[in-house]
Amino acid sequence: QVQLVESGGGLVQPGGSLRLSCATSGSLLSVNDMGWYRQAPGKERELVATISSRGSTNYADSLKGRFTISRDNAKSTVFLQMNNLKPEDTAVYYCNADVWTRQLGILNYWGQGTQVTVSS
Repeated sequence: QVQLVESGGGLVQPGGSLRLSCATSGSLLSVNDMGWYRQAPGKERELVATISSRGSTNYADSLKGRFTISRDNAKSTVFLQMNNLKPEDTAVYYCNADVWTRQLGILNYWGQGTQVTVSS
């Protein structure tokens, strides 16, 4: 069994910052590519950023310069630093990861999501 647990969401004023974390646990051998996605009310889920096991990153063009993805391979954890937040960043943010499991090989998992609300 593998679990992804996001944390760090909350209410923040425009221009503020938040740092999201996603920790993996369970019967896993290693974590490959990881990513952050978000879904605003009434909108489809969209990619925010991804990071490979070697640290290569990819961002949505509109978020470059404000958001930074990083990871700690020793702890199998991925982070998302969000700066200069705007009301349009309000969404549920989801963690995603490809993991090697002990029993079933490589599988893809989603976290439960964490709410980010940007409002004055």
